[in-house]
Amino acid sequence: MTERAALVTGGASGIGRATVALLRERGWSVVVADLNRATGTAAAEELGASFSVVDVSSEDDVAGAVARCVDEFGRIDAVVNNAGVGGAFGSLTEIDVDEWDWTFAVLVRSVFLGIKHGARAMRAAGNGGAIVNTASVAAKSGGAGPQAYSAAKAAVLNLTRSAAEELAADRIRVNAVCPGLIVTPLAVDGAAAQEKAAAVMARRQPWPDMGRPEDVAEAIGFLVSDGARFVTGEEITVDGGLTAAGPRMHEAYGGRPGERGLTGVNRGSTGVPPTIRRV
Repeated sequence: MTERAALVTGGASGIGRATVALLRERGWSVVVADLNRATGTAAAEELGASFSVVDVSSEDDVAGAVARCVDEFGRIDAVVNNAGVGGAFGSLTEIDVDEWDWTFAVLVRSVFLGIKHGARAMRAAGNGGAIVNTASVAAKSGGAGPQAYSAAKAAVLNLTRSAAEELAADRIRVNAVCPGLIVTPLAVDGAAAQEKAAAVMARRQPWPDMGRPEDVAEAIGFLVSDGARFVTGEEITVDGGLTAAGPRMHEAYGGRPGERGLTGVNRGSTGVPPTIRRV
């Protein structure tokens, strides 16, 4: 038996990996759930966590990851629904419907499944718990992300509030974090991309420093802690003041993909390359 145990999806890189590191430093036992076997295995070995290959859009996979946490550690106190991809992009008149559906499966169905099976396990144990969903500033305004991604993240915020109301009686808290532009493999991959992002954010973001995965992990760490025992149904924005300034990121990056004649799907850090088509 361990004192605290958590499941972190998308835990192999970026915000998820930083969250795993923070929880391990605080004495939590953690199951890293990720589709990328290579990076997931490496992260788990380095951080002293367990690893499960999980497709977060698959109910069997998510249920299995929750069960693994309970079986291995004797409990599950937190689920961090963090796995994400950039998803479908391009003009709404050109986006492939299968790529749109896949985006929602990874970004929204996964959160539903994490809540469903995490809450079942927490309810059965009778000790309450905490669920944190990674949304985005893109959920709050147009122009902060691709259409499918933004709509999916808005759905995550709405689902967070609904779940918080439903699960409060079981002392299961459900909250969300809304990162801005964070230097992760999903958002900013490589030195050239980081240099470009830094130039963009110097014009758009009031806070002078680039956002780091650790900045978001600290917010998640608070939300799963006893210090947040009276916080549920809320969202914490971690964006260096970007939302306050009114993000219009598509302008800074040269326009919307659809306006540049591009469509396709960004598959994030899954190990599968993006699909980009010119229309």
